[in-house]
Amino acid sequence: MSELYMMATISDRNQTRRFLAFYREYGVNVTLLTYGEGTAASEVLDAFGLEAAEKAILFAFITDTEWKHIKSALQKQIKIDIPGSGIAFIVPLSSIGGKKQLLYLTEGREFKKGEESTLKETKYELLVVIANQGYTDLIMDAARKAHAPGGTVIHAKGTGAEKAEKFLGVSIAVEKEMIFMVTRREGKNAIMKAIMEQAGLESEARAIVFSLPVTETAGMRLIEDEEKA
Repeated sequence: MSELYMMATISDRNQTRRFLAFYREYGVNVTLLTYGEGTAASEVLDAFGLEAAEKAILFAFITDTEWKHIKSALQKQIKIDIPGSGIAFIVPLSSIGGKKQLLYLTEGREFKKGEESTLKETKYELLVVIANQGYTDLIMDAARKAHAPGGTVIHAKGTGAEKAEKFLGVSIAVEKEMIFMVTRREGKNAIMKAIMEQAGLESEARAIVFSLPVTETAGMRLIEDEEKA
């Protein structure tokens, strides 16, 4: 029995081929590759050895057993704990549409899902903000006031505008921005509250925010070491 996770990897765009080759070496094909922009404040960028540059975001689906091997290899081969190398984290999938979809996500790799289980205590959470295009600064200013370290922005197009207006009571622009922020669990509520107060559905940003548990991370040792100190 094993659990299935969505693995996200965020790195500078010039490292894309390196990560793609690395994951192929371990039999994992990246399902989705997209690009975004870093939003972290300068002091955070300096601490992680990153530049305010264009980012690559890679999504793949792996089992918990595969993650153990991949995390170890990320640390040993990619040196992901060295500032500037990027970060990787996994989010558990609670359900999948059907057998064919499962086969697609796992690419036929051996996988047998066990019974649903309660998530263990998590240290980090992934905040996802979906907002009208052009309001990233407003959202990040609100988030930083609540001590969010930074995020990654993805430009996207929204769908289902009619349903959104019906259920949310507001019209939704087609051009959207998605902002991903990995934050400590204890600070999650304050950040979400700040975003909704400053850029929520009553504002022009029309922001929607939700969180997902991050059960494992790689490349965030710097933050963890500072907290221990």
